[in-house]
Amino acid sequence: MQMRQKLLFGSSPAICPHGLWGLLPFYLKHHINPVKRQMLHASCQLILQSRAKRCGFLVNCLIGTIDNSNNEHRTFHRKGEEISYDLYNESICELCAEGNVDEAMWLLSQMEALGFHPSFVSYSSLIAALGSVGRTLEADAIFQEMLCSGRRPRIKVFNSLLRSFLRKGLLRLADKVLMLLEDLAVDRNQETYEILLEYYVNAGRLEDTWLIVAKMRRENYALNSFVYSKIIELYRDNGMWKKALGIVEEIREMGLRLDKRLFNSIIDTFGKYGELEEALEVFEKMCREGIKPDFRTWNSLIRWHCKFGHLDTAIDLLNGMQEQGLYPDPKIFIIIITHLVEQGMWDVVDKILENMQKRGHHKSGAIYTVLVDIYGQHRRFQDAEYCLNALKLEGLQLSPSIFCVLAHAYAQQGLCEQTVKVLQIMEADGMEPNLIMLNMLINAFGNAGRHMEALSIYQHIKETGITPDVITYSTLMKAFMRAKKFDQVPKIYSEMESAGCTPDRKAREMLQSALMIVEQRHC
Repeated sequence: MQMRQKLLFGSSPAICPHGLWGLLPFYLKHHINPVKRQMLHASCQLILQSRAKRCGFLVNCLIGTIDNSNNEHRTFHRKGEEISYDLYNESICELCAEGNVDEAMWLLSQMEALGFHPSFVSYSSLIAALGSVGRTLEADAIFQEMLCSGRRPRIKVFNSLLRSFLRKGLLRLADKVLMLLEDLAVDRNQETYEILLEYYVNAGRLEDTWLIVAKMRRENYALNSFVYSKIIELYRDNGMWKKALGIVEEIREMGLRLDKRLFNSIIDTFGKYGELEEALEVFEKMCREGIKPDFRTWNSLIRWHCKFGHLDTAIDLLNGMQEQGLYPDPKIFIIIITHLVEQGMWDVVDKILENMQKRGHHKSGAIYTVLVDIYGQHRRFQDAEYCLNALKLEGLQLSPSIFCVLAHAYAQQGLCEQTVKVLQIMEADGMEPNLIMLNMLINAFGNAGRHMEALSIYQHIKETGITPDVITYSTLMKAFMRAKKFDQVPKIYSEMESAGCTPDRKAREMLQSALMIVEQRHC
């Protein structure tokens, strides 16, 4: 057991320049002309140097050679107090709670340079904070250090680490966390099962989802609104929307009140299958029962009305959302402007932006302005680096979700190099691309007709231990369909089934189309 603890995360250093870079040698060699290869190679070297400086900064902190002038702003909130062991731990926990992860890590290095080891609470706070911003390498290094120090992690720590691994699609490492749970005889709790359930549903892993539900029933855990909402989503994503709605009757028979989460799942199920009138009826019922719609409610209604061509209703919903003091998720905003731009309705796009500014949404509205620009009205932000600098000047805090939205916008436009650049800058800032962002990169190359680059990203995903999900396979199938490599589509489909992912409706349709074309060619 001790050997397993030592080996569990031993292969992942706290900070190392890997990730997206693993695919670059193949990409540079085979898929870029010599001039572009030289430019991208130089860009990569700059990014790696930046990360090396960051590593060097932390090493300097560890050996106590950091310039004293840099220490003042780190401890300004404790001015006049002697820095003790308890004060270090208290400050680390405060910084983690505020989201200042870099400063918390700086204090950790300073603390360890003095011969102190963090408390159990400090370790727990650091693991949760690092995991929440996608810095899983550092999170598992802290966890490893916690084990080596002899401190016994509680279930909350395991849950934090499990959630961060699953967000990145690192299913193998997540499985090792679960194995260690058993070795240390730490009991899973409701949150553990809910974390697993959410991942398996989102990844389209049907069998694994039912295994989790069955275990929860056996161990007498409550099937609450969260669990039922995930079951509804599972049916929805597998084309069984009527069966999904049948779950609602089961909920009522149990006397479980429909809450916001369940209403959202039902609305999204109706919307996905084009039952828009029913979705609006459920929305009205939700409001009548005194349950206030949240971002997810409005985003779902706007998304599906856009998809099925009801743009006028979608815009009305957007206005209604803003009247409630809410603003759309930037991903949903992309869907709206994509449909408006396709119809040349730039005047409507301008009006939407103007309304946002009038409602006092100027600062965070910068991201919406940038997204519109990427889609071609002014084309000032066609360069990702310039775009990100402009957002920083507006005072916008760049988070993994913002990077994800920008990568998606560039990918939708087929701007592959800019999509790659967003991921490079994200890594240079200490954030690791997750499966969602790598799926977007596959999509960007696929839209540009560069299926071999899309395939290299897929190979990179597997080599780095990330578990591909149904979106990965579907997006790769679409890339090969665009490239007219129809004979490869069934092979990708088979790999998806072998990996335990349940193919969605889009994947099944692409498979049928590819098989039909291949059969016609052989006739």
